Amino acid sequence: MTFSSVNPATGKSVWTGSAASAADVDAAVTRARAAFPAWSRRPLAEREALLRVFAEKLTANKAHLAEAISLEIGKPNWEAATEVQTMIGKVELSIKAHAQRCATFAGGPAITRFKPHGVVAVFGPFNFPGHLPNGHIVPALLAGNTVVFKPSEHAPLVAERTAIAWREAGLPEGVLNVVQGARDTGAALAAHPGLDGLFFTGGGATGLHLAELFARTPEKILALELGGNNPLVVWHPADLDAATLLIVQSAYLTAGQRCTCARRLILPAADAERIIAALLPRLGRLRVGPYTDQPEPFMGPVVSAAAAGKLLAAQRDLIGRGAIPLLEMRSLKPGTGLLSPGLLDVTAVRDRADEELFGPLLQVVRVQDFDAAIAEANATRYGLAAGLIGGDRALYDRFHAEVRAGLVNWNQQLTGASGAAPFGGIGRSGNHRPSAFFAADYCSYPVASIELPELAMPASLPPGLQ
Repeated sequence: MTFSSVNPATGKSVWTGSAASAADVDAAVTRARAAFPAWSRRPLAEREALLRVFAEKLTANKAHLAEAISLEIGKPNWEAATEVQTMIGKVELSIKAHAQRCATFAGGPAITRFKPHGVVAVFGPFNFPGHLPNGHIVPALLAGNTVVFKPSEHAPLVAERTAIAWREAGLPEGVLNVVQGARDTGAALAAHPGLDGLFFTGGGATGLHLAELFARTPEKILALELGGNNPLVVWHPADLDAATLLIVQSAYLTAGQRCTCARRLILPAADAERIIAALLPRLGRLRVGPYTDQPEPFMGPVVSAAAAGKLLAAQRDLIGRGAIPLLEMRSLKPGTGLLSPGLLDVTAVRDRADEELFGPLLQVVRVQDFDAAIAEANATRYGLAAGLIGGDRALYDRFHAEVRAGLVNWNQQLTGASGAAPFGGIGRSGNHRPSAFFAADYCSYPVASIELPELAMPASLPPGLQ
């Protein structure tokens, strides 16, 4: 069965190829299993060296890979290039993380070493089709695992070009296996009995399905990094211009398609009009368009025309239930994913759905005091990211202590996260397996041993043992 990726800014086909069948998936897992013994026993220093060559290949082909990201996902050139640079930086960060978190150590008479799981599946999302699967694959390979990688069906070209870089770096046959396809391919891979684990970044519904699927196989490692209905509290900021810049970057970067994007903008009722009045002109000046536009746009399209249609339908539903459109999100070109930024005041909407609207639509909620702001921030089953703009140190300390999220920022965009720190959330935002610097933790398991070089009678025996 063939399928195609489509440029979401134009509707034109970018890549066409065959979707992996269940038999193809089985063959990929078999190849990975055959390659595992030699790869896992290869000295760590040699695996590190190969990863560094991979980073060199990415650097040499940076523009080529960034072009694929722009073609398939619609990211502006500047953002696609930044994503590839992040992929390059992941290699050294992973080597550092593995050395810190998986180093052999002694504790009393015991010595602890770390072993790879075996064959792991990696499922890649569309929003960062290079960086996010790379964030699983690099530490997994470093730890000695072999990988079967199912990219997003929206970004097969990105995966193909990344796999070429791995081959050119000298990665042995079978260590990384790419299976292209959509839902059926993913279902065949997730259910394959030959897996020792699965690492997934993506939406909450798929994550819940995988958790249910793996519930009867506790022997397999499952690492989930999911989304969130993320709150951004803006509390009487002294520098209004800086505050609105942070709001825009928090909510609309990557056309609102980052899992850390702000979804709810929580404002004090007494100061809301001042903040909104400063924010609206900035939103009106945002450049939105294809990556080929000059000057470069801030925002490209959402991933598909279908995704744009769902977002517009969600906006209509909220307005129908009482939301006030402060700036209505609009389709900029029918048949594409190009949308203008939207801002809705949903304060009066009762029973708002606790869902992640994955696009450039921000919902304003006005509250009477900071107690209500924290209550609104925590009014979600998710818990990925939360932020406070404004306030003083004491207010932030209270916010940090009481808000439930795995990433908490102060006077920084919500989409600002460090690869040198853990990345993950609580609630329905994951299963307590944070990625980024802590990805090393789920890529191997500890083995504790008490070892004696020679067999000898113990100095003392328990009573009754002759």
